[in-house]
Amino acid sequence: MDMDGDVEERRVQARFITKLKPPCKVPHTSIAIPANVTRFGLSTIVNSLLKAGNDEWESQPFDFVIDGELVRLPLEQFVLAKGISAEKVLEIEYIRAVAPQKEDEPSLHDDWVSAVDGSCPRFIFTGCYDSFGRVWKAAGECTHILEGHTDGITSVTIVNPEGADSVTVATASKDQSLRLWKFDTEEHLDQPAKIRAYKVLRGHNASVQSVAAQASGNMICSGSWDCTINLWRTNLSDTEGDLVSIKKRKVKNNVEESQMEGEALSTLVGHTQCVSAVHWPEHSTIYSASWDHSVRRWDVETGKDLSNIFCGKALNCLHVGGEGSSLIAAGGSDPILRIWDPRKPGTSAPIYQFSSHNSWISACKWHAKSLFHLLSASYDGKVMLWDLRTAWPLAIIDSHEDKVLCADWWKGDSVISGGVDSKLCISSGISVQ
Repeated sequence: MDMDGDVEERRVQARFITKLKPPCKVPHTSIAIPANVTRFGLSTIVNSLLKAGNDEWESQPFDFVIDGELVRLPLEQFVLAKGISAEKVLEIEYIRAVAPQKEDEPSLHDDWVSAVDGSCPRFIFTGCYDSFGRVWKAAGECTHILEGHTDGITSVTIVNPEGADSVTVATASKDQSLRLWKFDTEEHLDQPAKIRAYKVLRGHNASVQSVAAQASGNMICSGSWDCTINLWRTNLSDTEGDLVSIKKRKVKNNVEESQMEGEALSTLVGHTQCVSAVHWPEHSTIYSASWDHSVRRWDVETGKDLSNIFCGKALNCLHVGGEGSSLIAAGGSDPILRIWDPRKPGTSAPIYQFSSHNSWISACKWHAKSLFHLLSASYDGKVMLWDLRTAWPLAIIDSHEDKVLCADWWKGDSVISGGVDSKLCISSGISVQ
């Protein structure tokens, strides 16, 4: 390396490696590249190597990992900062850049879109402040409207995302109740089908802020402004321990329709402020976040909270995922997305803090198949995509005109979000490996 030459002339020996399949593989030989090359420059080099081996190749953006970290500085600065010897051949792994390729037309609602669930690839499930739940087959294609709540819906969850055409879902509302619904996703209708809940769950005495389902689908849990978490049974047939009264209602054409009312099986008590988010990732463990600044982990069998993390901020959202499905991401009343690893001693300190938003964080969600990727949504109107291997957002999705209230992944390669602009937005073509 000629250290006396002009900065522009300095070069390093590098070899590009990848886990991508052909035709995305470049030759394994080492080549000399400019020392001050940026991520964009590296992408240009890889694309020109791919084009040299294949005339049909169409350029695409790549990201680069060296020693487990994404390159976000000019190469020379990065190598220096990481203390990597410039004498040896640098191994640079390239991966597809994570950013949406396509924006669908927004799906319009009559009020704020406050809740969204993308865990079933066949449809998107939204909750709205107009008190209705909606099922969307694709952008602009609403197939079902869920009628019955008397105030805004705050949270929705798909209870059995896998398997049968018949789907069970749950909604939580400011009207202090939860409702359970069943519908057939394969119905072919000219206009949205209006459906009623098969079960109304009452027991909270304030707005219900969040609902989450156990993986088996047999139970759901809910977090409320009344500071408690309630556990409820979902199944129609198994009514043991589930005091059920049949309520008959007159409907417009005077046919009587019955709805079951369910009571909570048990209540988890410990939070001292609004429970803003619940998540039920494993059979016997529930996580919750609260305005009392804590994230708690509960044992479902005993009702005890096993561990608390205090972060000094009122929390709005939480999700568990990433490596070992055990990293806790949470956001709230400041612009910082925090991530804890409860397996590490002294867990009260976050292991990652992402601070590119400039207002409160309303949602965070790990990608189901990746150890590294998650999204966050904020009152600043933006959804951001993150990779734990760098402190900068991979992509900023700017499709809302006002606060974003909810967001989720859909089909593994799309991000869906809802907000105060009454829109459900879908950004697709996101390549997460």
